[in-house]
Amino acid sequence: MTEKQKVIRTLTGKVVSNKMDKTITVLVERFVKHPLIGKVMRLSNKFHAHDEKNEISEGDVVEITEHKPISKNKSWVVTKVVSKAQIIN
Repeated sequence: MTEKQKVIRTLTGKVVSNKMDKTITVLVERFVKHPLIGKVMRLSNKFHAHDEKNEISEGDVVEITEHKPISKNKSWVVTKVVSKAQIIN
């Protein structure tokens, strides 16, 4: 490899908040096996992602990609909606 290759990180998670303007909060969960006990634990992180059209609602599953910083806390952009939330009446 002579050229420098950039690794683009993508994550998939559930939208837990869309109350901000053009910003959503995405909860990304992952499962990790504890090194000593061996129990599988659920770890989660929340990321602020940019939603240009304000079209994503709570409960949707989205894919986000790392981007240059847009604001103080926001450096991820929504690339696609994996599935929409089901509305129960």
